[in-house]
Amino acid sequence: MSNRFIEKLRKLAELGEPELRALERVTAHPKTIRSRKDLIREGDPPGPVLVVLEGWAFRYKVLPSGTRQIMAFLMPGDACDLHANMLAEMDHSIQTVTEASIATINRADMNEMMTSYPRIACAMYVAQLIDEGTLRAWIVSLGRRSSVERVAHLILELFLRAVRIELSDGTTMELPLPQAVLADALGMTPVHINRILQELRRSGAIELSRGVLRIKDPAALTHISGFDANYLHKRLK
Repeated sequence: MSNRFIEKLRKLAELGEPELRALERVTAHPKTIRSRKDLIREGDPPGPVLVVLEGWAFRYKVLPSGTRQIMAFLMPGDACDLHANMLAEMDHSIQTVTEASIATINRADMNEMMTSYPRIACAMYVAQLIDEGTLRAWIVSLGRRSSVERVAHLILELFLRAVRIELSDGTTMELPLPQAVLADALGMTPVHINRILQELRRSGAIELSRGVLRIKDPAALTHISGFDANYLHKRLK
């Protein structure tokens, strides 16, 4: 099985055999984590760097009212909390959506690798910049996009991310996100999400059935959402 974390970093920086061997070494012993399991909770002391090799997870916060806001989806190849050790405690939680294969890189190994292999450090920093750009796009969605624009924008974002990590054939992808999870990411109710998805189906832009998403009319979906992929940067030249 390919290592999606390594494949992702190879697309962000020029990595040679020494860098690839170092990355293989630190991710060689992943653990299988069941679905809906917290990997780390808000208030916990920061732990190792977590790398999602297979499966999906998300970052979230729970408000005093008990409502939840999801702030990011983690897909295969994503790493999280590169600099969290600079904090006294975690300011958010991370939970799996599906069963996931998670590698943990302890801080000493990560620091040594980033120092010894500048190209790995470059790739990791670019990945972090992409994460920050994605967060900015989500803020714009929550603050300014209409409900249908917001849903269409997230669908296109996840689809493009899936294409880039070869989880999509360019037309379809598995989307293992229940409507309650989508609702918590988009600041809506599950009933509202269902209504918007039905609207997008009727428009002919998408098909979504049993966790499989098909983009039928990408131009229409782009027009609806105003999507611009510039925040999902490619390799720096």
